[in-house]
Amino acid sequence: MQVPDQLRYSKDHEWVSADGTRARIGITDYAQDALGDVVYVQLPSVGAAVAAGDSFGEVESTKSVSDVYAPVSGTVVAVNEALESAPETLNSDPYGDGWICEIELGDTAELDGLLDASAYQALIEG
Repeated sequence: MQVPDQLRYSKDHEWVSADGTRARIGITDYAQDALGDVVYVQLPSVGAAVAAGDSFGEVESTKSVSDVYAPVSGTVVAVNEALESAPETLNSDPYGDGWICEIELGDTAELDGLLDASAYQALIEG
């Protein structure tokens, strides 16, 4: 399983790449592997306010439907519309082209509450 060092992680298996007050969010390699073949992604709405821990989308696979939880609070400012026609990108490139949305952070201090790569690696191996 890939666990890039430069990202932060939630216990719900989302990753965050922060640049200033903007955070790009997706699901981890571990999550996409557990889901199996992704066939549909419900994206959040641009402009939606989200709170850390709240569901803001869904990923449907051949195995199940799973909620995607916001790892941070803020406002959705961009969504990856390419996932609507190519949801399988979550499987093939979860940390690259498979990003789900970008959130303008309400409080950058929330990033400190997320797991670093070694803590996330320990979570998925535990």
